[in-house]
Amino acid sequence: MKGAPALALLLALTPLPASAGLTESQLASVEFVPPANARVPLDLDFSDARGRPLTLRNAIDRHPALLLPLDYACHSTCGPALSIILPALADTGLRPGEDFRLILVGLDPASTADEARTFAEPQIGDTKLLEATSILTASAASISALTQSIGYTYVRDADNKAFAHPTGLIALTAEGRVVRALSSLGLDAVDLRLALTEASEGRIGGVLGRLALICYGFDAVHGIYTSAVMRLLLASGVLTVLGIAGAIATMSVIAKRKRTSS
Repeated sequence: MKGAPALALLLALTPLPASAGLTESQLASVEFVPPANARVPLDLDFSDARGRPLTLRNAIDRHPALLLPLDYACHSTCGPALSIILPALADTGLRPGEDFRLILVGLDPASTADEARTFAEPQIGDTKLLEATSILTASAASISALTQSIGYTYVRDADNKAFAHPTGLIALTAEGRVVRALSSLGLDAVDLRLALTEASEGRIGGVLGRLALICYGFDAVHGIYTSAVMRLLLASGVLTVLGIAGAIATMSVIAKRKRTSS
């Protein structure tokens, strides 16, 4: 189960906010628009999953890196999104710690090191990838400075203790320059390998104009899925139907040929 169909199924099976916590205008403000020549502030103060101080410079450690903002308390979308990214990374053939680093940044300043570790480490599993991954928490000031530098806008839903935020990640050069922004939806090994190759060579790739809101994809204002998630579910359903139809057609042709030959 990979990419958009996988996430669509997980979204459909996962409980989502049931009461309105954010207004339509607040949801509309959520976006991911990396500015031209974006660069992350390397000397911002963070803490790792053991509570030790760590800067982004240390986390990148002179390697190309993928940086993923998420909510460690979110198991409706952030957890599934990470579960899609990890196998795609494994399929790139790139070596964690040698060819790239993975950086997870919690959006909630109230998140503890224990919560961050509990969220991420069981999913990562692989020892080498875990060693090459920084699972970070930080103060509101550091989180704000980072997200502003990459054009990542999110809103906290205090009523539901959740965050409406884009499901996206960025590829960084060893110097912290943003070379490509990616959506977790439909993400595969080819996308990640290309992004990390561009980052290793210092080439600016496809920094998208705007990545749509996905996390908090259930519109609590109207009690329905947002248009972005609806489009995803519809597209996934169409692809599934087309795949089944193609398989049936292929089997019919094979059966007909067998009858003809006999």
